[in-house]
Parts: sequence; C-alpha cells; structure tokens
Amino acid sequence: MKRMAELVASGIERVPGAAARVRTVPRIGSEKDSAQEGPPHAELRDLEDCAGLALGSPTRFGNMAAPLKHFWDGTSLLWKSGALAGKPACVFTSTSSLHGGQETTLVSMMLPLLHHGMLVLGLPYTMAELNATRTGGTPYGASHFAGVADDQPITEAERALCVAQGKRLAEITLRLAK
Repeated sequence: MKRMAELVASGIERVPGAAARVRTVPRIGSEKDSAQEGPPHAELRDLEDCAGLALGSPTRFGNMAAPLKHFWDGTSLLWKSGALAGKPACVFTSTSSLHGGQETTLVSMMLPLLHHGMLVLGLPYTMAELNATRTGGTPYGASHFAGVADDQPITEAERALCVAQGKRLAEITLRLAK
C-alpha cells in the first residue's frame, strides 16, 4: 500500500500547480502512539484543507481495513458542515489474493466519500493498461495483487494506473478550482 500511495502521489506531483501530502491512519486503539513510523496520521483538518483526496486501503475480506473505516466514522462534523462536498476523490487498494475483493473494497471506500458529497473519479478505459493487466487495475481505481506473502511486486500496468490516477485527480482538482 505504501508504494501505491507513493505512486499516486507522484502522479499528482507531475501536474504543475499540484502538490501531494501522504497521510496514514492509526491502528485502532493506538491514536496517541508517539512512536509512529511512516507518514503522519491523518486528521480531520487534512480533509478540510485538501483540494482533492486519494484514499487507499488494503483489502480486508472485500472491504476497507478497519482503521480506515474507524477514521471515516469520526468525520460526522465534516459531514454536517459540508466541508468535503464538491471535492474530487479517488480510491485505490491492494489485495493478497487475486480474487480478494479489489472492486468491492474500492466501492466500500467510495461510500463515505459519496455521503460527504465528494466527486468520485475512476480510471477510464482509455487507459490501455486496464485492458492489459492480469493482476490489478479496475475502472473503480488502481489496485495491486500483492500475493499472500506480500511478495508480488507492483507490475508495470499497476504502476502506470497508480500514476495515471494521481495525475487525473490533480488535473480535475485544478480544473474545478478555476
């Protein structure tokens, strides 16, 4: 997931005038963990401040991971104020099994975004990689088949779809800001 987030962020960064910030969510019960490694934990302010959002999660039985669901369950104040309405968003995922629920996970992540009034973006079939990939990649968003041991590298098609998704998000976000 980390590599996918970096690739999506690199796609965002390739668009002049766009900048990416990578965040993560804490494990449930560890919100105050000061020994955290990796990107900073996401806060509600990050959602308020972003112009667009790329949301990623590993697949857990065809659904987003519990820590991400827990985070979104705490966004009611943003929902009440409409703080995210009209902002573009996209989703991406990684699974350990080839038929592990990539598409249902992507849809599960779209649900809170839609409730917040965000504009959910997919990947168009004009991306040749969608028809060429044999592992990950869907019109709902970028995906990766990591293998049970998390030992499958991101394929060239998966990489291209992650970068393209980031670029698409940035381009549309900037267009909407005009």
